[in-house]
Amino acid sequence: MTFEKKIVIRKIKMIEKDLENLKKIARLSLRDYLSHAEYQAATERYLERIIMRMIDINYHILAEIEKEMPDDYYQSFVEMGKHKYFSTKLAENLANSAGLRNRLAHEYDEIDQKILYEAVQRCLKEVPQYLKRVIKLV
Repeated sequence: MTFEKKIVIRKIKMIEKDLENLKKIARLSLRDYLSHAEYQAATERYLERIIMRMIDINYHILAEIEKEMPDDYYQSFVEMGKHKYFSTKLAENLANSAGLRNRLAHEYDEIDQKILYEAVQRCLKEVPQYLKRVIKLV
Protein backbone atom coordinates (compact mmCIF):
# COMPACT_ATOMS: atom_id res chain seq x y z
CA MET A 1 0.00 0.00 0.00
CA THR A 2 1.18 3.53 -0.69
CA PHE A 3 0.38 6.80 1.00
CA GLU A 4 -3.18 7.68 0.07
CA LYS A 5 -3.92 11.38 0.41
CA LYS A 6 -7.60 10.68 -0.23
CA ILE A 7 -7.84 8.54 2.89
CA VAL A 8 -6.29 11.25 5.04
CA ILE A 9 -8.39 14.02 3.50
CA ARG A 10 -11.59 12.02 4.06
CA LYS A 11 -10.66 11.47 7.72
CA ILE A 12 -9.85 15.17 8.14
CA LYS A 13 -13.25 16.17 6.77
CA MET A 14 -15.02 13.79 9.15
CA ILE A 15 -13.02 15.17 12.09
CA GLU A 16 -13.86 18.73 11.07
CA LYS A 17 -17.57 17.89 10.96
CA ASP A 18 -17.46 16.38 14.45
CA LEU A 19 -15.52 19.41 15.73
CA GLU A 20 -18.30 21.67 14.47
CA ASN A 21 -20.81 19.61 16.44
CA LEU A 22 -18.60 19.73 19.53
CA LYS A 23 -18.46 23.54 19.28
CA LYS A 24 -22.21 23.62 19.87
CA ILE A 25 -21.80 21.52 23.00
CA ALA A 26 -18.85 23.63 24.18
CA ARG A 27 -21.12 26.68 24.25
CA LEU A 28 -23.22 25.07 26.96
CA SER A 29 -22.57 25.85 30.58
CA LEU A 30 -21.31 22.94 32.65
CA ARG A 31 -24.65 22.91 34.46
CA ASP A 32 -26.63 22.62 31.21
CA TYR A 33 -24.26 19.97 29.92
CA LEU A 34 -24.57 17.87 33.07
CA SER A 35 -28.35 18.11 33.09
CA HIS A 36 -28.79 16.60 29.60
CA ALA A 37 -27.78 12.98 29.08
CA GLU A 38 -28.12 13.36 25.31
CA TYR A 39 -25.36 16.01 25.26
CA GLN A 40 -23.15 13.72 27.29
CA ALA A 41 -23.74 10.74 25.01
CA ALA A 42 -23.14 12.83 21.90
CA THR A 43 -19.95 14.23 23.40
CA GLU A 44 -18.64 10.76 24.17
CA ARG A 45 -19.29 9.62 20.62
CA TYR A 46 -17.84 12.73 18.95
CA LEU A 47 -14.66 12.49 21.02
CA GLU A 48 -14.31 8.78 20.39
CA ARG A 49 -14.67 9.27 16.64
CA ILE A 50 -12.30 12.24 16.48
CA ILE A 51 -9.60 10.46 18.45
CA MET A 52 -9.93 7.23 16.46
CA ARG A 53 -9.72 9.08 13.17
CA MET A 54 -6.57 10.88 14.29
CA ILE A 55 -5.10 7.53 15.27
CA ASP A 56 -6.02 6.15 11.83
CA ILE A 57 -4.24 9.10 10.22
CA ASN A 58 -1.19 8.55 12.44
CA TYR A 59 -0.98 4.88 11.55
CA HIS A 60 -1.36 5.61 7.85
CA ILE A 61 1.37 8.26 7.87
CA LEU A 62 3.73 6.23 10.02
CA ALA A 63 3.23 3.03 8.04
CA GLU A 64 3.39 4.50 4.56
CA ILE A 65 5.84 7.37 4.93
CA GLU A 66 8.01 6.36 7.87
CA LYS A 67 7.73 2.60 7.24
CA GLU A 68 7.10 1.82 10.89
CA MET A 69 4.18 0.76 13.04
CA PRO A 70 3.65 2.15 16.51
CA ASP A 71 3.15 -0.27 19.39
CA ASP A 72 -0.20 1.21 20.35
CA TYR A 73 -2.52 4.19 19.90
CA TYR A 74 -0.70 6.27 22.51
CA GLN A 75 2.62 5.62 20.81
CA SER A 76 1.21 6.67 17.44
CA PHE A 77 1.01 10.27 18.67
CA VAL A 78 4.42 10.09 20.31
CA GLU A 79 5.98 8.81 17.08
CA MET A 80 4.28 11.54 15.06
CA GLY A 81 5.90 14.07 17.38
CA LYS A 82 9.30 12.36 17.11
CA HIS A 83 9.08 12.60 13.33
CA LYS A 84 8.27 16.32 13.67
CA TYR A 85 4.80 16.17 12.14
CA PHE A 86 3.85 18.36 15.10
CA SER A 87 5.43 19.49 18.34
CA THR A 88 6.33 17.00 21.03
CA LYS A 89 4.14 18.96 23.47
CA LEU A 90 1.11 18.56 21.20
CA ALA A 91 2.08 14.92 20.65
CA GLU A 92 2.13 14.30 24.41
CA ASN A 93 -1.22 16.02 24.91
CA LEU A 94 -2.85 14.12 22.08
CA ALA A 95 -1.28 10.83 23.18
CA ASN A 96 -3.26 11.10 26.40
CA SER A 97 -6.43 11.21 24.32
CA ALA A 98 -5.73 7.61 23.27
CA GLY A 99 -6.47 6.54 26.83
CA LEU A 100 -9.69 8.55 26.80
CA ARG A 101 -10.68 6.88 23.55
CA ASN A 102 -10.14 3.45 25.11
CA ARG A 103 -12.22 4.34 28.17
CA LEU A 104 -15.02 5.61 25.94
CA ALA A 105 -14.93 2.70 23.51
CA HIS A 106 -14.56 -0.09 26.04
CA GLU A 107 -16.43 1.44 28.97
CA TYR A 108 -13.71 0.45 31.44
CA ASP A 109 -15.09 2.75 34.11
CA GLU A 110 -17.88 5.22 34.55
CA ILE A 111 -16.96 8.39 32.71
CA ASP A 112 -16.69 11.53 34.82
CA GLN A 113 -18.74 13.95 32.75
CA LYS A 114 -16.99 17.00 34.21
CA ILE A 115 -13.70 15.63 32.89
CA LEU A 116 -15.32 14.94 29.53
CA TYR A 117 -16.67 18.50 29.41
CA GLU A 118 -13.12 19.77 29.98
CA ALA A 119 -11.83 17.37 27.32
CA VAL A 120 -14.12 19.08 24.80
CA GLN A 121 -12.36 22.38 25.44
CA ARG A 122 -8.93 20.79 24.99
CA CYS A 123 -10.09 18.97 21.88
CA LEU A 124 -11.31 22.18 20.27
CA LYS A 125 -7.93 23.76 20.94
CA GLU A 126 -5.57 20.90 20.11
CA VAL A 127 -7.23 18.99 17.28
CA PRO A 128 -7.27 21.97 14.89
CA GLN A 129 -3.51 22.32 15.52
CA TYR A 130 -3.11 18.63 14.66
CA LEU A 131 -5.21 19.00 11.52
CA LYS A 132 -3.31 22.07 10.38
CA ARG A 133 -0.05 20.11 10.47
CA VAL A 134 -1.51 17.07 8.74
CA ILE A 135 -3.11 19.23 6.04
CA LYS A 136 0.34 20.68 5.27
CA LEU A 137 1.52 17.13 4.67
CA VAL A 138 -1.20 16.30 2.16
